[in-house]
Amino acid sequence: MKRILFIINPNSGKKKTENIRKAISKQIDLQNHDVSIMYSKYAGHAIELSKEAVVDNMDVVVAVGGDGTVNEIASQLVNTNTILGIVPLGSGNGLARHLGIPRNIKKSVEIISNSIVTKIDTATINNKFFTSIAGIGFDAMIADKFAKGKTRGFTGYFNLIINEYFRYNLGNYTLSFNDKPKSDHKALFIAFANSNQFGYSTTIAPSACLTDGLLDVCIVRKPKFLSLPRIAMLLFSKKIGKSSDIQIVKAGRISVTRENEDMVNIDGEPILMENKLDIRVNPLSLKIILDKKNVGKI
Repeated sequence: MKRILFIINPNSGKKKTENIRKAISKQIDLQNHDVSIMYSKYAGHAIELSKEAVVDNMDVVVAVGGDGTVNEIASQLVNTNTILGIVPLGSGNGLARHLGIPRNIKKSVEIISNSIVTKIDTATINNKFFTSIAGIGFDAMIADKFAKGKTRGFTGYFNLIINEYFRYNLGNYTLSFNDKPKSDHKALFIAFANSNQFGYSTTIAPSACLTDGLLDVCIVRKPKFLSLPRIAMLLFSKKIGKSSDIQIVKAGRISVTRENEDMVNIDGEPILMENKLDIRVNPLSLKIILDKKNVGKI
């Protein structure tokens, strides 16, 4: 009998969480699965619940929520035999979208039931864990303001970007890839992409692969205002690599020196970090459930 723990972020909404219970009862064979449900009660609680689940030899822990919930739970499952499942209830859902996990609750719970398991890479930035994307510069500043604001969803995020874009000054960064000689860059933001997107289907790293032991380092210069519609089109069509305003370098280890300590966007959560950053990949370190039609495509 397989033991499955669903950890639900109740901030995802009462109706959605009620639908989770209904989907579990319909989509999972409860005679052959021991299913339990717990709710996170505060920031970091999902970390504690996941850590206890690993100690208790739980077979699967399912993150029911957004990218922040996925990050908290996955951080405790890395390099263990406990498998991560995802039911995406957040706004961005970057990792879930890359994995092809649908936002439809019934379908995503059905994927958990089918339990097609693979291993993916994870990464750290100054020992802080991430599964999808970490970012510095404009990206991190927007994440910080978005977290502090009251407006949620894509519209609020987009409006914040437009309001802040013109007043934001480019940052100066010194980078080294795989311990090679350093290079200087002036950038709007830099993303360290394990998965291909931030969420909302905005694909910043079209060729990012979750199993290659590398991050796609996306160095983005500040496009001219008239170029923004084309940039948006390229992001949503997975063709941003065609823009002359972005440079993408694949690397397994990256060091960054920036002018001052500042925010870092880690899977959508802003965290203040020092000016020197060390980013590393942990290859094939996380067992995860994905849709069988996407096996070999991540």
